[in-house]
Amino acid sequence: MKWVILIVVVLAGYVRLAPSDPARWHRAVEGDADRIGEGSVVRLAAVDLAALDQVARNWPRTSVLAGSVAEGRVTYITRSAFWGFPDYTTVETRPDGVAIYARLRFGRRDFGVNGKRVAGWLDALQ
Repeated sequence: MKWVILIVVVLAGYVRLAPSDPARWHRAVEGDADRIGEGSVVRLAAVDLAALDQVARNWPRTSVLAGSVAEGRVTYITRSAFWGFPDYTTVETRPDGVAIYARLRFGRRDFGVNGKRVAGWLDALQ
């Protein structure tokens, strides 16, 4: 039983403390259409990056990993409440609004969490 507890503590620590490399996560959003993957979502929206940035910065457990509105691309980390699993969301300016790419770091499926967060960000602008 002690080993199980130790393994859980080590894994929880790794999930929360593993470094997030901006070179890996702060990249251009690929594609020109909405799409849903097993652990990701891409959305194109006719909204302003600066307004969406304010929503994202005020979202629970969300912080900026890299980029800025002035740069035209921002990548955020949003962590789950209990375990602290990181999800990465990159938002970049496009000629007709923004492209948003939200994806998980650990695992294969996100159970719709990224899509719900992106929808929540967009709904907050309405």
